[in-house]
Parts: sequence; C-alpha cells; structure tokens
Amino acid sequence: MRLTKEEVEHVAWLARLELSEQEKDRLTGHLNQIMGHFEELQKLDTTDVEPTSHSIPMKNVFREDVAGPSLTQEEAVSNAPEERDFYFVVPQVVEM
Repeated sequence: MRLTKEEVEHVAWLARLELSEQEKDRLTGHLNQIMGHFEELQKLDTTDVEPTSHSIPMKNVFREDVAGPSLTQEEAVSNAPEERDFYFVVPQVVEM
C-alpha cells in the first residue's frame, strides 16, 4: 500500500498542519518508506510468537510504603520565595 500526496494533505489538514508543497512531497516519500518497512514485517511468520503488551519483561516495581525521615514544615519552606504559616504562597491559577 502506498500513500498518495492527497492522503498526506488530508492527514495534515486533520492535524491542522500547514505544509509547503516541498514538505508534502518529502513527507509522502518518508511515510511510504515507513509503510514499506511495515510491509516487510507483515511477511514474518509469527505463529509461534506469544502476543505481548511490552517489548521487555515488566515486573511490579512497587515497594512497601514505609514512613522515613523527612523535612519539617519549617525546613520545607525555608527557601520558598514566599510562604505564609509554613505553606507555599503561589499565584492563583483558577478563577472564581
């Protein structure tokens, strides 16, 4: 399957991308090269390959939640540009 320049233009339009004619030509070529690689992969016999969601083995990396040493409130805000009653003062980001 090969992509046409018109299909690349359509995808660019959907993505709200403004491409020059030169960019459209170049991207059409690049995308067709990528599609060619996928066509090669389609030829591989994968009947004995177990489906997987990750390319490398995944294991549970969680650790036990144990309290450890931490900063006091005073230490935590000691370098803050502005603090009030041991809390960070930040600009309001939500309008009421």
